[in-house]
Amino acid sequence: MKKIKKGDDVIVIAGKDKGKQGTVSSFQPDGKCFVTGIKMVKRHTKPNPQAGIQGGVLEKESLIDLSNIAIFNPSSKKADKVTIKMSEEGTKVRTYRSTGKEIK
Repeated sequence: MKKIKKGDDVIVIAGKDKGKQGTVSSFQPDGKCFVTGIKMVKRHTKPNPQAGIQGGVLEKESLIDLSNIAIFNPSSKKADKVTIKMSEEGTKVRTYRSTGKEIK
C-alpha cells in the first residue's frame, strides 16, 4: 500500500516551493508525481494550426520527487508522516502518525 495516493493533500518540505500546498494529480513509476500548482515551469511552444495549438510561453507543472513532499494533516495544519495499520475488518488503513486518525 502506498503512503501517498492520488488526490491526497500534500505540502512541499524541500526545494524552491517549500511550504506550498497542493493535491497529487498523478504518479510516475520512477517515484515522482505531479502536484497541482507546484513546481511550475515555462514551456516555449511553436504554433501548430493543424492541431489547434496556439504558440507562446505556457506554464505547466513539472514532476516533483516523493521525498520532497509530505502528507498535510488538516487538524494540526502541518506536514505529517503516514503509518499503515490493520483495521478490525482485516484491511489496511492509512493513518496520521501524530494523531492516529484515519486518512480519508
